[in-house]
Amino acid sequence: MERKINSIVPIVLIADDVEANRLVLKDIISEMGYQAVLAENGIQALKLAQHIRPQLIILDVAMPEMDGYEACRRLKEDTDTKEIPVIFISALDEPNDIVRGFSLGGEDYIVKPFISEVVKARVGLHLKLYEANHRMTEMNRQLQISIGEQLQKMELERRSVLYALLRVARENACYNEAYMERFSYNCRVLAEAMQLSKNYEHLISDSYIDTIELAAPLCDLGNLAIPTNILQKQGKLTQEEKEIMQTHTTVGARILRDIKGAGTDNRMLQMAVDIANYHHENWDGSGYPEGRKENEIPLSAQIVAVTGIFCALTEHRTYRKSFSREEAFQIMEKDENKKFCPEIFCILKKIMRQLH
Repeated sequence: MERKINSIVPIVLIADDVEANRLVLKDIISEMGYQAVLAENGIQALKLAQHIRPQLIILDVAMPEMDGYEACRRLKEDTDTKEIPVIFISALDEPNDIVRGFSLGGEDYIVKPFISEVVKARVGLHLKLYEANHRMTEMNRQLQISIGEQLQKMELERRSVLYALLRVARENACYNEAYMERFSYNCRVLAEAMQLSKNYEHLISDSYIDTIELAAPLCDLGNLAIPTNILQKQGKLTQEEKEIMQTHTTVGARILRDIKGAGTDNRMLQMAVDIANYHHENWDGSGYPEGRKENEIPLSAQIVAVTGIFCALTEHRTYRKSFSREEAFQIMEKDENKKFCPEIFCILKKIMRQLH
């Protein structure tokens, strides 16, 4: 254990029973300008975490006495340490091992032999996220005693952090900013058209339209928790990889709920929660994460789902060319009444030329 701890510089606790691994990771963390504190096993890591309260913990999975999984479980059960992000580092590379790590509350999973640049990228990301969450908590405290312009200023800062997180998620999934702007615009145009329909005019106000334009891009915020090798995989995902990928809905909703609890702009964030959680539900109940069907699915998520499919089909991908509007709708017609509401799809077709 390091004798001197600088309370200003972020602390990264490293637990690995192999000394060579500990020293290599220590050098990487030190090169990044952070403090590295070393532990030889899970038991030692738990004691140090209570004592020094690190900003990030790196846990080897296979350690004697107490493995990394058990150490993580105990960390997440303790109110004093549950918010500290955990990165697993292991030679175990089966999807089941990765899923288990996430199910226990781990934020990331790096497979050995690790690459220095990958470790730096993941450590840097999670330290930024930890700091963002810390700022959110502090912001919540300040909001309780702030009024007027000060309150509005903090709300703007909070939204800036939210969209900063979105940019990270977008980059991990290889979406560019132009695509997200186009997606957001098309959601707005569809909502405006639905407002003119008898079945939706009482549900969609001008404020609702403004809100869905802001909330729609947050649908894939949960990609922050998905390993980039899965997000950026060109081939077909395995069943285990699909299960990991599908967790982005519940993870995104959880992040947004946490942020929602830190401020006052609850209307936009509640819609964002609904969109993130349910935009992969299908009209016939075959989607995920809950298997909701028809109008059990929030309307905002229905709008985002059908718009997202259109935008994806008309977007160029490295493995295929973009489809024309006409081709995209021909493909989507096969899923009418299965993946999305037929009435909303009908409205989308009517405004085909207004879509970007």
